[in-house]
Amino acid sequence: MTQDSGNDASTSPPSPEDQVAEFSENMIKVAEQCQNLVNDFLAQQAKDGGQVDTDPFKIGAAFMELTSQMMADPAKLAEAQMALWKDYMNLWQNAAQGMLGQGAKGGAQGGSTPVAAPEKGDKRFRGEEWESNQIFDFIKQSYLLTSRWVQNTVHDVDGLDDATARKVDFYTQQFTDAMAPTNFVATNPEVLRETIESKGENLVRGLSNMLDDLERGKGKLAIRMTDDEAFTVGENIAVSPGKVVWQSDLIQLIQYEPTTKQVNKRPLLIVPPWINKFYILDLKPQNSFIKWAVEQGLTVFVISWVNPDQRLAEKTFEDYMFEGIYAALDGVKAACGEDDVNIIGYCLGGTLTGATLAHMAANDDTRVKSATFFTTLVDFTVAGELSVFIDDEQLDQLEQKMEDQGGILDGSTMATTFNMLRSNDLIWSFVINNYLMGKDPFPFDLLYWNSDSTRMPAKMHSFYLRKMYQQNLLSQPGGIELGGCAIDLRAVNIPVHIISTKEDHIAPWKGTYVATQLYSGETTFTLAGSGHIAGIVNPPSANKYGYWSNGENPATADEWFEGATQHEGSWWTQWGEWVANQSSEMVEARQPGSDSAPVLEDAPGSYVLVRSDGK
Repeated sequence: MTQDSGNDASTSPPSPEDQVAEFSENMIKVAEQCQNLVNDFLAQQAKDGGQVDTDPFKIGAAFMELTSQMMADPAKLAEAQMALWKDYMNLWQNAAQGMLGQGAKGGAQGGSTPVAAPEKGDKRFRGEEWESNQIFDFIKQSYLLTSRWVQNTVHDVDGLDDATARKVDFYTQQFTDAMAPTNFVATNPEVLRETIESKGENLVRGLSNMLDDLERGKGKLAIRMTDDEAFTVGENIAVSPGKVVWQSDLIQLIQYEPTTKQVNKRPLLIVPPWINKFYILDLKPQNSFIKWAVEQGLTVFVISWVNPDQRLAEKTFEDYMFEGIYAALDGVKAACGEDDVNIIGYCLGGTLTGATLAHMAANDDTRVKSATFFTTLVDFTVAGELSVFIDDEQLDQLEQKMEDQGGILDGSTMATTFNMLRSNDLIWSFVINNYLMGKDPFPFDLLYWNSDSTRMPAKMHSFYLRKMYQQNLLSQPGGIELGGCAIDLRAVNIPVHIISTKEDHIAPWKGTYVATQLYSGETTFTLAGSGHIAGIVNPPSANKYGYWSNGENPATADEWFEGATQHEGSWWTQWGEWVANQSSEMVEARQPGSDSAPVLEDAPGSYVLVRSDGK
């Protein structure tokens, strides 16, 4: 009996008091481990030295101006505060009724209509407890009320110039996103549950992850978004078979192997942005635009831009034109004997393509017979959220930074900028997963590509930002000179197809639409669903997003959309028909390379393998 009783006692669950004591002891150990990790990191940083810019985005003056204007109209501010107070009174009343069990069943607030609900697509509050638990529902609604009040109050301030207003709006959004309850241990139910169940080990793992990211970023937080070990360029991404057949200091030219017996006589040259690597169009076979284009009977060439270092610091925008696109055209001619080509420019590569076509028109160079632009700005009147970073003060700082880095811009700088445009998806979701939950990021090819950033030569980048983004000179006749020649986009008189995306915040579609009023040739505008990447990398097999078309190009984007027809599926098939109609003659399929353009190495080449982080 005594032995049996002992066995029963040993297998019985610990008492609540024992559980609390165990959890408390473990949290003390967690705190000690955290302190040791932080001390080790700070000691290493002290050895490395360096200073931190307390206002890296130069927003102090903008918010000082905002405060001044708000104080100039105290009645308006008081009115806004009263509106917030009324909303909180309604929230408190709903919460009290819910706690007393009043109202219809089925919700933390007793079934009553919430005072504040997340916007459609807001992924932060998907967890069931944000609805079912009265405390977390109250926290959620309190945050949504306050954050929207702050944003609306700031947005409605009169007297600010447009640039200051955009900057204040943008950084206010950054602040409110950062203060979301999902980003803190005590106000995120999922994190709280994990902390209790793991006895705080998630926080130790998370702090270790954070310090690893800080060390990898040399004191700056370089958040790991995916499992870097899960992907290898040329092995499980960027695997379409092809050969490098041409090379300059700035590019490798890849020609892809045909998969059809016959191909269109006129080859296709793709000019991707140099701010990222080309394999966004060749991530994996299922969504590879390059593979799909080859399957349509096109001889596909792609520029793979170099990841420049200090040796290429003097390269200019003109160099990217002459040693990039012009060199690639020579390479296409050498590889398959064709002068005439169809060309695609993607984003920044499209801006360069437009400028090059204007330069070619000024010099009676007719080799490019049609042009397609993916999410491309050539008029920067509507430049999107990136314009927040384009003013004299920030550009001066950026140019000084590039000088300090030996005449190049480190890839992490632009990566951080782009991530801020989608901070909830590309920053805070990983803060929660990696640092609060203590988990490793999920393997995702798109995020691997997003993290594989590139450097840029200072002279080229500064010219682009100042002449185009800030001064909008590319859209002006003779506004820019390249190669000693004043160029004009209106001289481009070839068939043009502009593909833009409806939710693009990098190249807003209404800004890209302006190009339809600039080019002189027959211009087709297609609006795809989704955003800057997903809207372009959208294979027909996925049957997602849809697109809009319109046979006319009225003066404004709004007029175009009013008369547009919506279609299901991918724009790829529509574009495939369009580009095939530019040249219907077929020839025997061409293998990569020739005597004039001998094969240098297998695709994807060696330029694309050079990483900015040294891996």
